[in-house]
Amino acid sequence: MATGELNPSHYPAQRAAKVVQHYLNTHYGSPYKLFGLERVYSAKAEDVADSGRKYQLEISVHEIISNAKEKCSAEVFFPRGEKQLSPQVQVSSCEELFKIDAKPEEEALFQQYKTNKILRTEKRLPDSYGNMDPEMTPFWHLSIVASSFIMLTESTENTLYNMAQVANITQLATENDQLKFDCHVLLHEMVSQEIPQWKLLFTWSPTEGVKVLQTEQLPHLHEGEKHPKTN
Repeated sequence: MATGELNPSHYPAQRAAKVVQHYLNTHYGSPYKLFGLERVYSAKAEDVADSGRKYQLEISVHEIISNAKEKCSAEVFFPRGEKQLSPQVQVSSCEELFKIDAKPEEEALFQQYKTNKILRTEKRLPDSYGNMDPEMTPFWHLSIVASSFIMLTESTENTLYNMAQVANITQLATENDQLKFDCHVLLHEMVSQEIPQWKLLFTWSPTEGVKVLQTEQLPHLHEGEKHPKTN
């Protein structure tokens, strides 16, 4: 792979920048705070001895719900080795985005659902036409945040992960003042055009954020295959 200055619009720079998006969502995402990659301004790559490869990035990050944007600096290190290891990410200059306050909305959602006597299940968020009940949007966001843990862990220099669909999400009984969910998600790995499927068990509260308790990878689909049954 090329070293030195990279074309910001080409795949190597875009893949590294996408890892920063997953990192931000795992650390700062919530039902009312979700980060996306807006633009890559510049990118450099260098080999670090035999241990891996480092990317230095200048990017613009978009907080999708508030529509706030900020230019950030980031460093992404992809370790080399026989066993695949998660990329290491450092981000700076994004302080204003991190200060966005969604606590009132998060607390209202938490109080609404923590005493639910009827635990609901939702399927196909969004549906095949891209539609979604607005009431389910926070749970779509929560699923993206939880899935970002997987997308971050699975990312390499040769992958580009996006969220495709929540096949189903089921609210479980509240435990230790945490909302708890069982979730089946479809990701889209854009390089191979595979649709990795994962089952996740995760919790969320405004004070503790999202915590992924268990993950299980299911057989892959390929782009164009029928989505799995969700019952």
